[in-house]
Amino acid sequence: MSLARVNTRAHIGIHAAPVEVEVHMSNGLPSLSVVGMAATAVKESRDRVRSALLTSHFQFPARRITVSLAPADLPKNGSQFDLPIALGILAASGQLNPALLRGKEFLGELGLDGSLRPVPGCLPAAIACAAQQRVLICPRSNAPQAALSEDTTVIGADSLLQVVAHLTGEDALTQTPAPVSSPPAGERPDLRDVRGQLQARRALEVAAAGRHHLLFYGPPGTGKSMLASRLPGILPPLSRDEAIEVACVQSLVNDNGTHTPRRPFAAPHHTASATALVGGGSTPRPGEISLAHHGVLFLDELPEFQRTVLEVLREPLECGSIRISRAAAQVEFPARFQLVAAMNPCPCGYHGHGHRCQCSTEQVRRYRQRISGPLLDRIDLQVAVLPLQAGELYAPAQGEGSDQVQQRVTQAYERQLRRQGCPNASLSGAALDRHCPLQPRQQQLLEQAMLKTGFSTRVLHRIVKVARTLADLEAQEAISDRHLLEAFSYRGLDKPLL
Repeated sequence: MSLARVNTRAHIGIHAAPVEVEVHMSNGLPSLSVVGMAATAVKESRDRVRSALLTSHFQFPARRITVSLAPADLPKNGSQFDLPIALGILAASGQLNPALLRGKEFLGELGLDGSLRPVPGCLPAAIACAAQQRVLICPRSNAPQAALSEDTTVIGADSLLQVVAHLTGEDALTQTPAPVSSPPAGERPDLRDVRGQLQARRALEVAAAGRHHLLFYGPPGTGKSMLASRLPGILPPLSRDEAIEVACVQSLVNDNGTHTPRRPFAAPHHTASATALVGGGSTPRPGEISLAHHGVLFLDELPEFQRTVLEVLREPLECGSIRISRAAAQVEFPARFQLVAAMNPCPCGYHGHGHRCQCSTEQVRRYRQRISGPLLDRIDLQVAVLPLQAGELYAPAQGEGSDQVQQRVTQAYERQLRRQGCPNASLSGAALDRHCPLQPRQQQLLEQAMLKTGFSTRVLHRIVKVARTLADLEAQEAISDRHLLEAFSYRGLDKPLL
């Protein structure tokens, strides 16, 4: 047999496309060539595979070897093709029975000593294997992550020798069990640490219950970042499907096989580029908004971000995904994140707070105009965080802890899922009218608000969604006038400058 075929996977976003590694041997000068839109890391596998086979006491054929990665028009990146190429050479040269490779898929990078090293993207590959009813053999350190796909038989190995011994039945490897779901290790910041700031704490709870976007503004040192860091601790726990999606994204950038079932919290620096935020590169990789999928994206010092960087957030905030187009392919990453931002009210930070601020009205206006109106429209809650009053700094902490608030938030969130199948922040169109009905006088109130304040229709719809969340927190079936008025109060930055 001079031809062998081995199944593996290539990454297209968070999806794993099937790839067939074909190895053919013929007479001629000894050589090894790899074809099929292979990137540099794939072509370099020639030297790794040769050394791994020799140090593992296999023969490397002194023949002309051609490795084809099919389909040929699909870009191939990464080092996960090392293991299937090595097995294909063994099968094509008669050192391994090709029939033993059927019904299995292989991923793994080879060290020069034949050891298997972890590779990114094993979980999406495992999910795809389950659909084809194939067994996945991968590096042992990747196996626990891949085993999150409970429908897939995942086998982890430490070396090429172990893989061959398992295939031939000389030393069978055991299946990697699915990891036991357990509470996340370590403690997250507790809301009980926050002193005072009752309105900000309330806004944080409302944002968590309805998955609304939130902006804190106020002088430096008032606790804006502290409040934002407490949001993941009061969000509802991840569902199994959400945890799998989060793990799939994380597996593309984290190849150590670990996964913590908790909502992610991404906090990029304000010098981050648009590519770092939304993803990209010659080989598209997920950005911060995708790493925050089903979690929180925190942008501190919001006006300090480049305006062009902030503008790229507008589409993902609406559709929950980001499509990256390159000449070779289009890649889509999920990006259903909750935006939380913090900013000062003016360049010096003390506008409206005593005589410390020397900024003119024009300076304050230019500072705030660094954030475009369309982006501000998409932020449901805009809440002032004021300095603590006398006696609050050293007073005993009296607010509720994150666990208590999370219980209320989870109950309100589950109420939304039972009623409409999604959080309130995701309602739109006919679903918004059906699940957030307003009385005639309430509709009149919204119309008057549009005339007096100049609110866009998008802003008014978001006010209604926030009011629906307020009603859910109180287990009320209908939106009351009180809920609408409180929702209006959370549009602090829409007020004109004095």
